[in-house]
Amino acid sequence: MASPRGTKTRIDWWRLSQLFRSVAPDDGSQRARIRFMERSTVLPVKAVYFLVLIFYLYFIEWPEMDSDRVRWTLLRTIQWFFIFCLIVNVIIGVMLIRMEEFTTRVLREVVFSICLFDALLLAMMTELTGGFESFLFWMFLGLQIRNAISMPIATTQIVANLSVSVIYLCAGAFDIVVARSEEELENITGEPVMLRALLLMLMTACGYGLQVLIDKQRRMEDEEDEFDRRQSQLQASGRLAAEIAHQVKNPLGIINNAAFALGQVMGENKTAKRQVGLIREEVNRADQIITKLMGYAQLVEGRLARLNVNEALDAAILKVFPKGSKFGTRIRREYGIALPPLLAQPEHISEVFVNVIQNAREVLCNNGEIQIKTSYEGDYRFRVVIEDNGPGIPADLLESVFEPYHTTKERGTGLGLAIVRHNTELYGGTVEIESKLGKYTRFNLLFPGRTAIRLQSQ
Repeated sequence: MASPRGTKTRIDWWRLSQLFRSVAPDDGSQRARIRFMERSTVLPVKAVYFLVLIFYLYFIEWPEMDSDRVRWTLLRTIQWFFIFCLIVNVIIGVMLIRMEEFTTRVLREVVFSICLFDALLLAMMTELTGGFESFLFWMFLGLQIRNAISMPIATTQIVANLSVSVIYLCAGAFDIVVARSEEELENITGEPVMLRALLLMLMTACGYGLQVLIDKQRRMEDEEDEFDRRQSQLQASGRLAAEIAHQVKNPLGIINNAAFALGQVMGENKTAKRQVGLIREEVNRADQIITKLMGYAQLVEGRLARLNVNEALDAAILKVFPKGSKFGTRIRREYGIALPPLLAQPEHISEVFVNVIQNAREVLCNNGEIQIKTSYEGDYRFRVVIEDNGPGIPADLLESVFEPYHTTKERGTGLGLAIVRHNTELYGGTVEIESKLGKYTRFNLLFPGRTAIRLQSQ
């Protein structure tokens, strides 16, 4: 009996974790967010902010600092760091204005870097304007809100906002431990700093939670649009196939009847009868093909569904390895979490998974192991890897295994892997095969969650 590994606890944890997972939007949406927040909003605000800082840092006298070496050194440090930040911001500003020339990944790294520079400069200005009692603390909250909008990648956003919190905490600690005199320290505790740091931590969590909710809403809207588009495309192709089949089937019937009547008047002419029989045989064969085409048309007329790929794989495993059956094959599952749903007809995807798993079962001869993995690839794409440790496939046969009627089995039809490729490519996916003799055979299936189906261009 097949022995699947994986407990129900793991599956339940996977379902629970989906509630807290965020999938980054596509590159277009990310660039739109960066354009709106960084170029259209933050850049003009920074121009005014830096003008104010230039006046504040270089055109105001600081006589009270003559006797305070710590704060005087701090002021000089801030002045030099401000010049550095100004140069960096000018460069990044030019990049944002010409952001069409840069990749999305570069823009994300630029936004993350400038966030840290802004937080460091703000922390220094906080020291200069009263330390932990400074009103500039509230600008740290503004930085976190900005990061939540500009950084759709969950990991990057959390790291950036936590860094902002740590920077403020370090600034508060510096103010208490170094910048204050002993007299001032007598009546000062670290509670205000810690409370404000906790507030920043809370804002980090809220920002991420809000992004998860917005992301789920966006995904639902995108899925609805993709769902309707794919359904209409499949139905249109089904109706077209049915119409073509119907139009061809009628002439074939007429040809068959005419051939039959012709055979009746041929008399004892064996050659002519043989030719008429050949015509009728080929007509019947064509009729069978047309019948299959009409069956396909009825299939594509079916309804699309939002398929959970991990659950679809579990269902396929049960079909190949029914409960109570005695197979020595081991099944090892490594399912990814927070995979986007696949908008497809369940019959199509079931055929893909069942054929690949069944092919692995047959080559293993009730012995060996089948490893099934799923993983999120970004941009709404996910990968399914089905690997067996069987005898493998010779390199010269790898390209032909997906060809119809190609088989190395005694009783095989040669259609299983051809169906795998057809059904995968039907939804804009790809399937690749890797193999090493005596070691393994691996099927890589990549499904795009938001790519229009191939029937659109056929």
